[in-house]
Amino acid sequence: MFKLCAVLLVVGVALGHKDAHFHSDRNSIVHLFEWKWNDIADECERFLQHKGYAGVQVSPVSENIIAANRPWWERYQPISYLLNTRSGNEEEFGNMVRRCKAVGVNIYVDVVINHMTGPGNQGTGTGGSVAYPDNKDYPAVPYSGYDFHADCTINDYNNPEEVRNCELVGLKDLNQSTEYVRGKIVDFLNHLIELGVAGFRVDAAKHMHPIDLEVIYNRVNNLNTAVGHPAGARPYIFQEVIDLGGEAISREEYTSFAAVTEFKYGAEIGRVFRGYNQLKWLKNWGTEWGLLTDQEAIVFVDNHDNQRGHGAGGADILTYKDSKMYKQAIAFMLAHPYYHVTRIMSSFDFNNSDQGPPADSNGNVISPGINADDTCSNGWVCEHRWRQIYNMVRFRNACKGRAIDNWWSNDDNQIAFELKGAGFIALTTSGDITANLPCSLPAGVYCDVITGDVVNGACTGKTVKVENGRVTVNLSENEDDGVLAIHIDARLRSKL
Repeated sequence: MFKLCAVLLVVGVALGHKDAHFHSDRNSIVHLFEWKWNDIADECERFLQHKGYAGVQVSPVSENIIAANRPWWERYQPISYLLNTRSGNEEEFGNMVRRCKAVGVNIYVDVVINHMTGPGNQGTGTGGSVAYPDNKDYPAVPYSGYDFHADCTINDYNNPEEVRNCELVGLKDLNQSTEYVRGKIVDFLNHLIELGVAGFRVDAAKHMHPIDLEVIYNRVNNLNTAVGHPAGARPYIFQEVIDLGGEAISREEYTSFAAVTEFKYGAEIGRVFRGYNQLKWLKNWGTEWGLLTDQEAIVFVDNHDNQRGHGAGGADILTYKDSKMYKQAIAFMLAHPYYHVTRIMSSFDFNNSDQGPPADSNGNVISPGINADDTCSNGWVCEHRWRQIYNMVRFRNACKGRAIDNWWSNDDNQIAFELKGAGFIALTTSGDITANLPCSLPAGVYCDVITGDVVNGACTGKTVKVENGRVTVNLSENEDDGVLAIHIDARLRSKL
């Protein structure tokens, strides 16, 4: 019995920061990039809970420097750990967390703990705090020169010590090996846990020593049961570690104690749907492509960095600007069962890589407008509100726990597969699919959830027939999306 308990304890510790604590009928985290806290609370209640989303990644919550022209990246230059940003104050943040949790949607915070601001004689934060970056003096924390690494610049990414101890693009680099800095970071994270968050995305984790991060994570409190989290639950932590191979610092250095952001996923899937790799090779999607295992990674097609050409993946990355290929890649990601935690990007429209969110003349963020067809206006793209994406979130919920069966390809750029007994998807990037394929879904007429919805017992888009253990597929290369998808919850009750 003692040996069994010891084994269970080791497994529990290993998985402690890798469980996202999704509600059983939910999946996927949506990154509501630069949204205000009140707007996120509204979105949880009016939309996310009804479409099956499990969580929201929010932009950094700590007070940040006010930069000229208000670029998006000012949020990644903290001036204190006070909860006051363009998204709102602490009261609004706490209210959002509770309202979202009440409808089954977890909040995950993007935390910046590697560094503070860039250079400058004096800077003022979004909460009114003042700092003196050139002196490494941040009174509102407080941090002083003793709490930072010595001045140096990252020039060689093949030198791990330089990457972890020097300044990333001039940002003042905290020394997480000191007890004082560790304590301040733990206090910050624990305050967020007290307010009810479910976990953290750790920015620039690659630029911090794994041993320091593990110490910090282990000191963080369990999730707050008062807002509905299970007793003894550890925060879900996913660390930004950019690793496409060939660098001295690897993803695997960080996966023993928390999950990491799998940048290789988006780069490879982008190459496939851009036509640089054939769809047929997706049959062995997963570790055979050099990807991390399920529990180690959170996967995504794009994020706020690489959709702007930063981070990793370069021109291979698909974004909302490549709408058809993007929707195909998202559909495949949400249909494929291997990775437990998937993340959807929800953007604002931008024309240059520094551009901040839609704002008025005083720099106040403008709320997304909601159109009659559920899409957004006021400069917000809201990919998570595209029918082809939110219906695939529902698809993933309907097919939870089902393995891939009846894989088919034309040995080129057409594929189809079943999630055994629960869902079926077909995709083409070249040529039309006209086929009658094996399928173990119950016989009946189904609504294609890509082209429409089930409304009042009828399909607003295409219908698909399953009978005698076969599914009839008609999918044209020239259709708007190049995807067909059905699932058990989109089956009409009428007879064939």
